[in-house]
Amino acid sequence: MKHELLAPAGNKESLYQAIHNGADAVYVGLKDFGARSFATNFSNSEIIDAIKLCHLYGVKLYVTMNTLIKDKEINYFLEQIEFLHKNGIDAVIMQDFGMICLVREMFPNLEIHASTQANNSSKETIELFHKLGVKRVVLPREMNLEEIKKIDIPIEKEVFIHGALCISYSGNCYMSSMLGNRSGNRGECVGNCRLKYSLKKNDTIVKKDQYLLSTKEFNTTTKFQDLLNTDIYSFKIEGRMKSPEYVGFVTNLYRKLIDQKDFYLDEELNKLKVLFNRGFTTGNLFKDKDIMNTNSSNHLGIEIGKVISVNPKKIVIKLFKDLNQEDGIRFYESKKGFIVNYLYDNKGNLISSAKDKVTLDNKVGLTTNDRVFKTIDRKLITELRKINLKKIDVNLSLIAKKDKKLKIIIDDFKNILEVEGSIVEQAKTSSLDQNRIIKQLNKLGNTPFIAKDIKIDMDDNIFISIKELNELRRLAVDKLITVRCQNNNSFIKKEVNFQKLNISSSSYLTATIYTEEQLQTCLELDFQRIYVADINLYNKYKSYEQVYYKIDRNPYVVKDIIQEKNLIGENILFSQYKNTYGDYFLNITNIYSAYYLLKNGLPLIPVSIELTKDEVLNLVNQFKKKFLFELPIEVVVYGRVCNMTIKGNILKLDHKFKYCLVDNKKNNFPVFFKNDRTYILNCSNNLVNYNDSFSGVKRFDFYDETKEKIVNIVNMLK
Repeated sequence: MKHELLAPAGNKESLYQAIHNGADAVYVGLKDFGARSFATNFSNSEIIDAIKLCHLYGVKLYVTMNTLIKDKEINYFLEQIEFLHKNGIDAVIMQDFGMICLVREMFPNLEIHASTQANNSSKETIELFHKLGVKRVVLPREMNLEEIKKIDIPIEKEVFIHGALCISYSGNCYMSSMLGNRSGNRGECVGNCRLKYSLKKNDTIVKKDQYLLSTKEFNTTTKFQDLLNTDIYSFKIEGRMKSPEYVGFVTNLYRKLIDQKDFYLDEELNKLKVLFNRGFTTGNLFKDKDIMNTNSSNHLGIEIGKVISVNPKKIVIKLFKDLNQEDGIRFYESKKGFIVNYLYDNKGNLISSAKDKVTLDNKVGLTTNDRVFKTIDRKLITELRKINLKKIDVNLSLIAKKDKKLKIIIDDFKNILEVEGSIVEQAKTSSLDQNRIIKQLNKLGNTPFIAKDIKIDMDDNIFISIKELNELRRLAVDKLITVRCQNNNSFIKKEVNFQKLNISSSSYLTATIYTEEQLQTCLELDFQRIYVADINLYNKYKSYEQVYYKIDRNPYVVKDIIQEKNLIGENILFSQYKNTYGDYFLNITNIYSAYYLLKNGLPLIPVSIELTKDEVLNLVNQFKKKFLFELPIEVVVYGRVCNMTIKGNILKLDHKFKYCLVDNKKNNFPVFFKNDRTYILNCSNNLVNYNDSFSGVKRFDFYDETKEKIVNIVNMLK
């Protein structure tokens, strides 16, 4: 099957690199609503130009509208969706469940892809999106190739093949939000996983000041043939924050792999190491156990030599790879580095490059015989900025018959266009021969096209003006450019009608617990539902009407683990399951997500823990105003948020001990491993005191609280 190569572009320069290095499609973000708010991104006028440029070269353009949307943003969000659709965007990539449902109804001809932020880790979730009319799902990086192959739902599969890895399941990371009020689900992640942490076992530090949550760079080049032999439709490169040169190089590398061109992969990987790498891994996609780089979270570069002598003024390096003026270097152990301004040979003479031994000025106070890595290769960057422009094959035909109009036909194997000139007359002197005509028609150098074939059908002894021939060729090219760039989307906007749902709301208490003492305490305090994370504890108490099983995050097949009564954080068709409630991982931040999930069978709305108290109360009011009935709502009033859900036991935890991650501010984050998932809880308990007028369900998340503490907390907040 044909596979799509999907490249990132955080700015116009990266877009240009992606197009001309072989991307079949490119994904970009607008100034708002994309999950990379710190990228340059595109203005509305720039996106129109980008659509035309991509379509000229036969490349699709997708826009990331994949943040969670708050109620105050909905009108502007929908205006932007309509703007993109009217201007011919090929698809929008979305996370927000309510917006996906609403946009599908409002703009039925607009193609939607469910972002990896939408948490497409369960087959039931993928099946739900297919039923909603979503064209494609972006699968999580945690899913392995065998699992992907088993997805038999008729929906396009998109898989990441290269770039940075999030350590947490996408859409399930709240670390940046909880610590700095900058939500990764809203494109504002500050990269807490790239910081140093210590690991505390009971009260003893067992790992100190390491990058315990920092992953290597994802790189599937060495196993790419295995991907080509699957039904994965789209191969996605991560990198909207990367340089244009990086985007161009990586796109070109995978283009050659898809087309199975002959080249030396080792040489290309050495170049890639200089452009950007944190060490490489084939990731969970290929069940690679070595995905972490605990020594460094930064770009490593490639090792090029070792310091053999050093003093306060000079550094002497023995090289085994070349070093050039304006290259960047870093000394591995000391973490020091600089741009090389001056290089000296053995005699102290200035040189521009070196291959064996070289002396540098000691600008960073280096004191040890350190290893040397090249982190910037100026020659390589200069080389990558020289783009081989993509050319589009066309056929040209000239028809010149006496007493009829001169015609040029241009054909790009999809469009056949014709331009006409003046009436062809008998030549009064010498006539143009066919070779001269072919030469003139071939002059397409400054256009996007290259002539694959030129046919001439002309009478003998006729006159054709070189000037007219050139003008008709130019007109034909312009006409083809216009046709290729034009918007062929069929724009439809429908009025959406909302039915009043027969759902009632009420006020009571719920709790998440981890210990039997906590469970018994909550039973005594008349909690209406108690969410139990331990399956053995659930089975022991499941005869109690109040006891529900809190399903482990991101199951591959929900139906294999679902119990009689459940709490689940996956988007599924809730109407198929009795006694099943939703967790706050559903990321509900607006009234439409609430409405469509209720319509989908969810009996109670667990609003996002990223909403403030005022935003929650506004959501409740806006919901009633829009849909004319009370919103049945659950809010977390107390507890530690689950900041990250991670696949595998990356910290090598033993369930017999209590562990914490400790950051540089001495914050302690409880962490535990359960059923192939590592969970990191927040360093402190969130506490929100809703007043007595709040009509809804209050949820308490307990972790290590005693009976006495639970009673005190409940009395304070109920």
